[in-house]
Amino acid sequence: MGTVPFDRDASSVNGQAPSRFLASVDEPGLDLNNLEQLEEDSTCDRVAQNLQRLRGKRHLSLDALARLCGVSRAMLAQIESGRSVPSIKVLCKIAKGLKVSVAAFLEHRAFEGVAVLSASQSKRLVSANGAFVSRALFPYDVTRQSEFYELRLSPLGEDHSEGHGPGVQENLVVSQGVLEISVNDERYLLSTGDSILFYADQPHRYRNPADSEAVAYLVVTYPERLD
Repeated sequence: MGTVPFDRDASSVNGQAPSRFLASVDEPGLDLNNLEQLEEDSTCDRVAQNLQRLRGKRHLSLDALARLCGVSRAMLAQIESGRSVPSIKVLCKIAKGLKVSVAAFLEHRAFEGVAVLSASQSKRLVSANGAFVSRALFPYDVTRQSEFYELRLSPLGEDHSEGHGPGVQENLVVSQGVLEISVNDERYLLSTGDSILFYADQPHRYRNPADSEAVAYLVVTYPERLD
């Protein structure tokens, strides 16, 4: 689908440069011996920043948080200053005390495990003729392994794609009307409630053969994290 926001090429991802590069004659490859240490340092810094942010948001002192979660003030101070990476057990205790998901400490951005997206602020892309509308049902500012969209296709409207990256899958369910899905010229007619899963790294087309609007929900899954 040429108008859908998950169209990505090899040189960029949602406007961002790809995170992996091949070594060249002019630029040496990564030092693999340092990768593990770099990843540990990155995780340590991320946990420290998120702990500081979450504690500050709740106006808690280190002593107050220590009482809430059962982790010593000294340990909390070491974690928050980036001098120590907590174990999963310790992180679970802190998360319980702050009433957030453990994943909130590992996010690259401020996210505590719940995000409400208003319909009016959702990211939408519309085809040139207005027949096809794609709405992102997830925070669109960060790349992720799975993406969730609402698709609307006008009566007799259609949208084409030459295919996405290798291994990308699309899983779609029709919630209103009917949709004809073509994958490499093989056609599948879906009625309300029907679903389809296919590799989207090959040419495919969505077409609404009816005289009423079709609505579907789509999950796009990438073979590995893009960030």
